[in-house]
Amino acid sequence: MKRILVTGALGQIGSELTDALRDKYGKDNVVASDLQEPCAETKAAGPCEIIDVLDKNALDAVVKHYKVDTIYHLGAILSAVGEKNPQLAYQVNMNGLFNVLEVAREQKLERVLVPSSIAAFGPDSPKNNTPNDTIQRPTSMYGVTKVAGELLGNYYVKRFGVDVRGVRYPGIISYKTLPGGGTTDYAIDIFYEALKNKKYTSFLGPDSRLPMMFMSDAIKSIMDLAEAPFESLKHHADYNVAAVSFTPQELADAIKKRIPEFEISYEPDYRQEIADSWPASLDDSCAREEWGWSHEYGLEEMVDIMLEKIQEKLS
Repeated sequence: MKRILVTGALGQIGSELTDALRDKYGKDNVVASDLQEPCAETKAAGPCEIIDVLDKNALDAVVKHYKVDTIYHLGAILSAVGEKNPQLAYQVNMNGLFNVLEVAREQKLERVLVPSSIAAFGPDSPKNNTPNDTIQRPTSMYGVTKVAGELLGNYYVKRFGVDVRGVRYPGIISYKTLPGGGTTDYAIDIFYEALKNKKYTSFLGPDSRLPMMFMSDAIKSIMDLAEAPFESLKHHADYNVAAVSFTPQELADAIKKRIPEFEISYEPDYRQEIADSWPASLDDSCAREEWGWSHEYGLEEMVDIMLEKIQEKLS
């Protein structure tokens, strides 16, 4: 039976991933960890620890205590927050990952899952149908750490035989948890404002097309990758995964079909420059060919679910 540690278990993805892993492997076999007490937030009883990923000794002790064999490393500073404090983003995203990989190497863990991001691309990357393997020159600190993290993960595979795997997440959309400081947060905020106030002011312009993914698909992608046979993988820490791409205006139009009185306006801020440096769509053929990735949710299905579930939360 697997024994799993999730870092960043209070985050947008980490909280829902922890629940999904506990459903699959048993609540006692998945340890949730974050900078503060995560047990109540994960909505499922199970072991939990307060861990700073910059504290390698604490990581090491928890892995030994629970006999962990797999780490899902989600502890990170995201794009928009990272631009406000690039020094912190570097410390957490790079040194935290290095600590996780060193613990995995020293304790001979079975596997490390480390999500990357479309932020690993930059303005010099092909904008449309961005290939898995292409030029990567990001212009945000978050993106810089994600490129370096991919390279570091692949280095640990080749140099030390550590089984490191990762997907490049697009923008993630969820009704269960609030955004965590990313450039694609508008695609969650818009639903709350549409239901509460029938209007929304977007911090990205109307034509800012970005790859997006419903949370259920995001969880499915990393868990599917974790189960893939090692010998089938030609890439390791840097798989594109895609679902749907849309602009703020297209999302607003989809909401307006369901809430006719909804209106959107635009006041782009510093996040616009970050978004402009990212792909508009991704080529995820490597993930589909090497480990059978496929998504389940498109724009219309996602909008229906988001409006229904958020309305229930607001009622």
